[in-house]
Amino acid sequence: MFAVYAAEQQYRHDTWSRDRDHAILASINERKAAVASRHPARAVARPQRVVWARPIGLHVVAENDPAVCAVA
Repeated sequence: MFAVYAAEQQYRHDTWSRDRDHAILASINERKAAVASRHPARAVARPQRVVWARPIGLHVVAENDPAVCAVA
């Protein structure tokens, strides 16, 4: 009998927790929607990506870089 009572209590607790979590998520989504409607989205300029990937180990070195002498 105790197992049935414990299972019922666990079911009620899980149901209450799930309903509370859904209510919190709904309020978060409503708040986000309200803020988004007040502030229009801004366009963010992003840098263009390189068309091809640079091979691993390839470094661009300036001619007058002092590190060139140390490597060579």
